[in-house]
Amino acid sequence: MEYVSIIIRTLFLYALIVFIFRMMGKREIGELSILDLVVFIMIAETAVVGIEATNKPIFESILPMLLLMLIQISLATISLKSKKVRELLDGKPTMLIENGKIKEKEMRKQRYNFDDLLTQLRDKNINNLADVEFAILEPTGKLSVFEKDHKKQSTLHLPLIVDGVVQEQHLKILDQTNLWLRQQLRDLGYRDIKKISFCSFDNGTFYIDLIDE
Repeated sequence: MEYVSIIIRTLFLYALIVFIFRMMGKREIGELSILDLVVFIMIAETAVVGIEATNKPIFESILPMLLLMLIQISLATISLKSKKVRELLDGKPTMLIENGKIKEKEMRKQRYNFDDLLTQLRDKNINNLADVEFAILEPTGKLSVFEKDHKKQSTLHLPLIVDGVVQEQHLKILDQTNLWLRQQLRDLGYRDIKKISFCSFDNGTFYIDLIDE
């Protein structure tokens, strides 16, 4: 009889986990944030306990799993509206190579060594550090690489405005100012930066998307 109970609990909790993960949204495994990973692990551990503890009501496992789902969905919703919350939960991208110069201090902060850097570069078929103009360590741990102009393979394409907020650090990388950006946008007919959900600049061309339009 106990085996029957385990089978029923396993099938039920399996279906519940699939439902919870679908509710939390679609993300590739490599793009999971720390928050996503923690929630997924806790839900999995809770489900295992629920399957093995046949002497306890299954509701004792269902309740924390649903609570974790609500917490994750709530925080994800808040982070959509607040860049500060998003950075707090997911972290910020870190520039490891800027203008061809390796930023050892940033690498030490991220506990990221040269073996890690070279491994990820080789994964992108880049064998020479001298060919790299920019390398950005994303919050997911993925390395985004932009090669130097003479390689003719990629150009740096950084957002200048996200959710109505000017990305000052990206302007600095492009050697431009907030005033330059505002003047350029005014010339294009965009006077209120807060109405811009996303803006980037590449090869002399702006890409601009307005909020809810």
